[in-house]
Amino acid sequence: MLIEDISPFVFTIGGFGVRWYGLLVAISMLIGLIVLIKHGTRQGLEEDVLYGLAIWIILGGIVGARLVYVLTNLPTFLAFPAEIIRIDHGGLSWHGAILGGAIPGWLYARKHRLDFNHLADLVVPGLATGYFLVRIANIFNQEVLGRPALALGFERHPAQIYGSLIGLTLLIVHNILARKNPPRGVLFWSFVFWYSILRAVFEETARANPLYWPVYVNEAYGLGLFTLTHLVTPPILLLSWYMLRRARSKDERTLTS
Repeated sequence: MLIEDISPFVFTIGGFGVRWYGLLVAISMLIGLIVLIKHGTRQGLEEDVLYGLAIWIILGGIVGARLVYVLTNLPTFLAFPAEIIRIDHGGLSWHGAILGGAIPGWLYARKHRLDFNHLADLVVPGLATGYFLVRIANIFNQEVLGRPALALGFERHPAQIYGSLIGLTLLIVHNILARKNPPRGVLFWSFVFWYSILRAVFEETARANPLYWPVYVNEAYGLGLFTLTHLVTPPILLLSWYMLRRARSKDERTLTS
């Protein structure tokens, strides 16, 4: 979706401006933190430990998200190196955010002798909400644009809206699964599994991203295969499927022992 003359700023005062992207990212982090503390303390985790976890996964997520985005768009940032740190201008990789948050989260869990899967389950609402809000923010930054799809009556696919709806769907699915009290890790790895499928099929195929392996392009309907995200999706699906099976089998062994 490309809306001409839309402002990326919520407001400006003199030379200072607050961007929609930065505001919505901050709101998603705040919501994730509130949910983490609320549900974590209910499940017997100490509040101080949860705040420490939140700091590490937020910092790691931001660094990982920006690092992967810069590396996958390296020629642009080599030409404009000052833009590397301007995350308020947009440009965060979702896969990088998950990886960047998971690594310090895992190390933090080991240090405090906590179950990583337990902690990972608690951050899913924040992840889903973040994806929902950030894709809306992408509209204001005029990024994550869709391919032209004139045969469907679209000047461009509203790829940001597709992504936002994916985040909302994942949040609803999470809430349904959480009521069934699944084994630890099932909520997080289910999120990763279904996010990967939904993004690859509904969002990524319609996005105007470079095709690293152009096996299929339909200009009339605005579809293309395969982008870099398409290519990394199968190993992520295999990993999340394996971790799901492992979480469920571990729970079954615990019940029968």
